[in-house]
Amino acid sequence: MGKPIEFGIGFLTGRTNICNIINNCYKDMIEQVKDYPEGVNLTIFILYDLEYQHTKREEFYTLKDDVYKKIQIKYITPEDIEEEKKILKSRYNLTKSEVNLILGTGYAKARNSIMYFALKRKIDYLLFWDDDEYPYANLKGEGNEIIWKKQDNILEHLNVIQYSDITVGHRCGNMSPVPYVEFGDDIKEQDFKEYIDAVSNEAVSWEKVKKDMNKDNGMTFAETDITEGKDKIVLKNIGIENWLLASGICLNLRHLDKIPAFYNPPLARGEDTFFCTLLSKANVVKVPTYHFHDSFLKYTGIPRGKFPKRFEKISVNDTSVGERFLRASIGWIKYKPLLMYIMQRNTYLRDIQIAKEKLKNSIEKVNKLFPEQDFLCLVDELEKYDENVQDHYKEYLKTNDVWNRIKVQIQEGIKP
Repeated sequence: MGKPIEFGIGFLTGRTNICNIINNCYKDMIEQVKDYPEGVNLTIFILYDLEYQHTKREEFYTLKDDVYKKIQIKYITPEDIEEEKKILKSRYNLTKSEVNLILGTGYAKARNSIMYFALKRKIDYLLFWDDDEYPYANLKGEGNEIIWKKQDNILEHLNVIQYSDITVGHRCGNMSPVPYVEFGDDIKEQDFKEYIDAVSNEAVSWEKVKKDMNKDNGMTFAETDITEGKDKIVLKNIGIENWLLASGICLNLRHLDKIPAFYNPPLARGEDTFFCTLLSKANVVKVPTYHFHDSFLKYTGIPRGKFPKRFEKISVNDTSVGERFLRASIGWIKYKPLLMYIMQRNTYLRDIQIAKEKLKNSIEKVNKLFPEQDFLCLVDELEKYDENVQDHYKEYLKTNDVWNRIKVQIQEGIKP
């Protein structure tokens, strides 16, 4: 019998809900792989961002003692990141600006940092798992009953990733952090449509938002065939027809030449989007497992077995909902210009102007829905990121140039 498989689980987080997930799911993680023929060692990587919600460091260190006994835990601290930056600069002859493209906090840099530390620990396969997702599927039962089914999220990826470059699971629950909006005198459907059109991207569109709002109080239910393991699909045309979500994605680090870096413009989202634009040569397989996406953290009891019997509409009157929606909208609008620049360069000037006009036409109506939030800032953000789109494009290319140089060194066995 050869050496066991080293399987990593990467959590990048600014929310302490992560400890709730690990404390209540670790036994099932172990159970999924305990009888695997080759043997599997699990390592959980936790990279926390203290600035995201102004949390204290100790809030991320509330894992149960038994978790440490059963699973390898690797915290990636701010000090760890700064130390590795020094190593990369001295050993790989990289500049400060170059290492800052790869290592750090923020969506893309955090994922890159977890990949880098996983490589240092000789991890074979790395599964990214977000702090608002749980390994359960919500299925429709008779009447309005919700049936909850536990998902073998690690095992399903493990069974396929050995023969692939990347595997990706499915998502149910809240597909995006867009609340339910009641149309009337305050805001008409056309106003909200124009707003969604303005901030839209590969994952968020008016068609999807309208469908979600008009069905099942905004919740997406899992498909029975998929939960029964009847759906393994080889994806083609990644980045054109099949965009991947960064959570629930598993990377084969043995096939490092097929794994690009993550990137997002400064303080933006889109790290999974720009990752997908570089997967034309990768073998990507969609595997039959779900994560329940809890966009607004309304169902944090699910990992503890507290399953809701019904789903409530996500109301715009909830202050935390407005804050979450604004944060998401800012993240979307900041990466929209670069996505358009990459995917539709020939019509970029026309398309970005249309987005600006739709945003200006709708933003005041949307802003009135959330009196405690300032959605008007999106107009300036879109202008700013349009002005800087060529610089962000150069940075996107440079990030992968630096990552490729690091990969060559690692593949040749020169590990820091």
